[in-house]
Amino acid sequence: MKRDPKFATNAVRSGTKRSGFGEHSEAIFQTSSFVFKTAKDAEDHFSGNSSGFIYSRFTNPTVEMFEERLAKLENAESCCATASGMAAIFLLCLTFLRSGDRVLTTPSLFGATIQGFETILKKFGVQIDYANLTDIEDWSKKITKQTKLLFLESPSNPRNELADLSKIATLAKNSNAISVVDNCILTPALQNPLDFGIDLSLHSATKFIDGQGRALGGAIAGSKKLVEKMKQTMRFSGFSLTPFNAWILLKSLETLKIRMDAHSINSKKVAEWLDSNKKVSNVYYPGLKTHPQYALASKQQQTGGALVSFEILNPWDSCAKEKAWKIIDNVNLFSRTGNLGDTRSTITHPATTTHLKLSQQQQNIAGISPGLIRLSVGLEETQDLINDLDSSFGYL
Repeated sequence: MKRDPKFATNAVRSGTKRSGFGEHSEAIFQTSSFVFKTAKDAEDHFSGNSSGFIYSRFTNPTVEMFEERLAKLENAESCCATASGMAAIFLLCLTFLRSGDRVLTTPSLFGATIQGFETILKKFGVQIDYANLTDIEDWSKKITKQTKLLFLESPSNPRNELADLSKIATLAKNSNAISVVDNCILTPALQNPLDFGIDLSLHSATKFIDGQGRALGGAIAGSKKLVEKMKQTMRFSGFSLTPFNAWILLKSLETLKIRMDAHSINSKKVAEWLDSNKKVSNVYYPGLKTHPQYALASKQQQTGGALVSFEILNPWDSCAKEKAWKIIDNVNLFSRTGNLGDTRSTITHPATTTHLKLSQQQQNIAGISPGLIRLSVGLEETQDLINDLDSSFGYL
């Protein structure tokens, strides 16, 4: 009896294409174009009568291998790779939105995503509506006949809030809208949004998919029907992923499961230490039983993931930012950077970095307090990370 391979096997083996040289490790097809046997062969490729590679802005063997492997891991029919996570978002918008349409999203989004929606989409007559990420009744009230996309992160960055994916998917289908989940925080190693009825799973592959802070990339996985529409837009938009970055991301998928499991183990230990720290008022980590959505996280996610955020005592006080900065400025192991998803642990102050461009009102609604600190827990020895944080707290 034939059995389907498991995740780890697909992460190593699926999507591989070999050239006539028979290479074992996948090749980098670092070429801008491809040659044809005859003029008629070229016409057949450009007309679509023959399948094959034409130009790397359209199609490339290395990029295609990455797309096929990620689609397999997301339990999707197809995948479209892009130059970055933001490129994936705007490829999505260019494909499925037009003037007069509406996007229903949430304040609990990465700051750059909100800014992109507000400053770019609105210029083209697309309106943005906001619902409480965790309140399905609010989503139901805010959706209209003009709503074409339901866009969310779950868990959210940085506060690790969750949406009930099954309920969001049902709402979208009943309203003839497309549901999209930014899955870059967990990756398909820890969550598969399509399994809950979500239409598209979107990634900044720059984060945990790469996992080592080396390359930019993005991707959207879903049904062949939806993905093919985005690939048609790709031909003219130029959001395509480079072959070299595709190769890096393809090789990174081989260790994704091992890395995400290790990240999660470290993160939970750090979150538990923070939860017991008397100088901390709130810890936002869905792997803790004290998280208000722990039951939902246990249903949708394999683990709590690698993102841990916490607030110092009195996080909205006038001196909260100064105290948070003292912690950040006095760590030695954690890297002070706005990026996340690295083997190296990172630390940042969302209110003055990733969410700086949001208005004070937007920050308040999203719960981005001056005393909030975000950690992306890496693969170092956990006790060393805890000791580093413990030492930095001594400066308060």
